[in-house]
Amino acid sequence: MVSKSPARNPRKPEYDQSKMREIARSKGRDQKKSAETRLNKYIANAGICSRREADDLIAQGMVKVNGKVVTEMGYKVQKGDIVKYQGKTLSGEAPVYLLLNKPKDFITTTSDPQERKTVMELVNAAGEERIFPVGRLDRATTGLLLFTNDGDLAEKLTHPSHQVQKLYEVTLDRPIEKDDFLKLQEGITLEDGFAKPVDVAIVGGGDDRVLGLEIHMGRNRIVRRMMEHLGYSVEKLDRVMYAGLTKKDVSRGQWRYLTEKEVIKLKYFL
Repeated sequence: MVSKSPARNPRKPEYDQSKMREIARSKGRDQKKSAETRLNKYIANAGICSRREADDLIAQGMVKVNGKVVTEMGYKVQKGDIVKYQGKTLSGEAPVYLLLNKPKDFITTTSDPQERKTVMELVNAAGEERIFPVGRLDRATTGLLLFTNDGDLAEKLTHPSHQVQKLYEVTLDRPIEKDDFLKLQEGITLEDGFAKPVDVAIVGGGDDRVLGLEIHMGRNRIVRRMMEHLGYSVEKLDRVMYAGLTKKDVSRGQWRYLTEKEVIKLKYFL
């Protein structure tokens, strides 16, 4: 039975927002977020400055909430409020980035009307912030799944133009034949277009049923459909690497927070 959270929950890191802000500026990018909290904390979590410095900005009338200047200390930002500083919309929810090693039989969704087990049950100890999975793994697929409340990063990682690296270990119902292996290397035409792995290799240590498959596509069930097209059934499918992140120190059904270095790499150097 899979535990819904680690025996000892990972400690939530505090990411250096000033460093993130400087890198974002150097890359010509803005950071967008959203939250509900005291206005000075909201501004600080948005990476603008410290809470004390945020109090000064508020006192100077430099912050607007829903189009009106707010100078009240202790003002509470409500859900749906629009907070602006120097014409830019801010968001004060603390950013969260975590990596789950998904077990089978959990569906990748934030809720399910059929009341099936969802991946959210596995990360419900991560905190009060509303996080969501980046992309999806089907119910039978295991392996790495990223969660965040950073919409900009999620959009970047799921957009086809960014060609995010994904590495899968695929176990077939029978050994792959040489001709089919070559066809897989050359690419296959499926009903929704051409599909070609970046790299493919036999990784089973003598077991020709086990393949390593690297893809940069994000199409639905792409690995299973490529193998089915060649006449094979996928018995196991495990995502062992995602955007440079690996399963090291993350057991099946467990999760960990990303380090600041990992977040910076994903956001600005991927």
